[in-house]
Formats: sequence, C-alpha cells, structure tokens
Amino acid sequence: MNTLAESTSPLAAARARLLADLREHALVVGHVTLTSGREAEYYLDAKRAILLPGTFAALGTLLAEQVGARRATAVGGVPISAIPVACAALAAGAPKAFIVRKERKEHGLQRWIEGPPLAPGERCLLVEDVVTTGGSTIEALERVRAEGLVVAGVVSVLDRLAGGAEAIRAALGDGDAEYVALTTIDEVYPERPDR
Repeated sequence: MNTLAESTSPLAAARARLLADLREHALVVGHVTLTSGREAEYYLDAKRAILLPGTFAALGTLLAEQVGARRATAVGGVPISAIPVACAALAAGAPKAFIVRKERKEHGLQRWIEGPPLAPGERCLLVEDVVTTGGSTIEALERVRAEGLVVAGVVSVLDRLAGGAEAIRAALGDGDAEYVALTTIDEVYPERPDR
C-alpha cells in the first residue's frame, strides 16, 4: 500500500537536501549590501549551493513538482539569478526554459524573452533564487505578461521574508497563479540577528 508519507518522501528528501546545502554552502555571515540596496548582516548566495550536483538534482525534483502542479510548459526568469534554477527544472523534465532580458538586445532578433519560441498564452512558471523585495521578479512577471504569455506561478528557492512575497502576490493578482518559496531564511538561518 502506498501511503501519503511514502508518496511524498522523494519531495521531502529533496527539500531536506536543499535546506542543508543552503545552510552549508550558501549562507555567508557578515555585512553586505543587497541588490535592493538594503544592508544586511548576512547574505545567501544560493548559486553557491544550487550549482553543486546534489543540490541541483534536489532543486530539480522540487521544481518538477511545481511545473506539474501549475501545468507550466516553460520555466524561466531574469539573468543571472533564475538561470541555474530554470536549468534545474529543465534537467528534471520541464519542457523548456527561457530567460527574461532586463533590456532588449539592439541586434539579432531583438527579443525580450530568450530561448525556445513560446506560443501566445503559454503557461510560464517564473523562478528566482532569492527573493528580498521581489522587484526583479515582478519586472519579469510584467514582461512575460506583456509578451502575451500566462504566468502560471512564481517559485523562489529562498524567501528572505523582507516583503517580497507580499509584493509578488499582489503583482500576480487574484488568478490561480501562486507564489511558492521552497525555503525561507527562518529555516536556513533561524538565529539571524534581524529576526
């Protein structure tokens, strides 16, 4: 008999691996200035963990579940933070990945969204490594919608619990798209000084 615990054990194991690796490899304690301009006494460089084979595989497992749950056919976000996250989803079976440019190229195809062609109305899952204010994620969300695509949801590897989740949820609106954080700073660094 397959119990609920047995059926979710690969997801639970993947999440435990992601959390442990973020603690061990990505957490840097010390004074830093964040992308948002805010100052903090710690930094979470998620790419230091995500780009290790075991973490990459665990993240892929978690993202594949989100892709299926959101019926997404493409996964992507802004360079550089979303690229390894989208690639983990792609390696775990997502149909395709894309990159949302911050500025349109002046040459070539002059596209805002790079990667395989996406059809109008295609369901896209936006991904991000770390969310603080949510600003870059919201810009990507707006660009994807402006290109005629549907935002199926937003998934971050880690939420710093600094207001980004609320801002992203407001930008998503009242549809079926949701914001999901795979981990939070409370889980990775529970003893942080600004808690």
